Amino acid sequence: MVVRHHQIDFASGALVFPGGKVDEQDFDDKLQPYLTDAHEERDMRAIQVSAIREAFEECGVLLAYDKVASGAQGSNAMISGERLKSLDDCRPQLNDGSLPLLTFLEREQLSLACDQLVHFAHWITPPMVPRRFDTHFYLAIAPTDHLAIHDGYESVDSVWISADQAMQDAKDGKRTVIFPTLRNIEKLGLSKSVDGAISAALADKIVPVLPWTEKRDDGTYLLIPPEAGYLINEEKMPAREKG
Repeated sequence: MVVRHHQIDFASGALVFPGGKVDEQDFDDKLQPYLTDAHEERDMRAIQVSAIREAFEECGVLLAYDKVASGAQGSNAMISGERLKSLDDCRPQLNDGSLPLLTFLEREQLSLACDQLVHFAHWITPPMVPRRFDTHFYLAIAPTDHLAIHDGYESVDSVWISADQAMQDAKDGKRTVIFPTLRNIEKLGLSKSVDGAISAALADKIVPVLPWTEKRDDGTYLLIPPEAGYLINEEKMPAREKG
């Protein structure tokens, strides 16, 4: 997970999974020859593209196949850590838009490994929040020789952390973790291995989570659909200070 920069306007300073916004370029049909088993629906395909692109930009892990090596071997070959290291200078260029994704993939002869993404969750920001997001979470197995490290501007720290430890740190106030992230960490922690988490996600029915609020005698509660499969379906919201 990474820690977001304190000057970013959404979830500043929070512990989050690597990710970000879909760019207009992620929808480009010209990307399709450089995608492996991408979703057939255009919007979901763009979300898969952005998930892989943002993970590379933000933490340096690149889920991509080497088209040249794959062609020579007759099978998909994930790029090596050594090859990845040679592409590190491309991360800030992709982030600031000076290097278009299509140009990057064409030049480096890479195919984004959309087939490695396993859909895990879908959360939508409730209407009462000024800035709204429609967010998809994916699981993927990180290549063992890819060094995951924060970019230094969108994220300022990076850590491999267990679900139990992240939950405990949030409870103890050592880390800021927003509600959707906390619930997904908790759900991920129900699996005790990578293979178990992947199998559970493949078997799971993804229910879109659009939280809503409910006023009760003892305060206001934030609720999510029970059928989404999370351990906690409601949480009392902190009372607002009267100004």
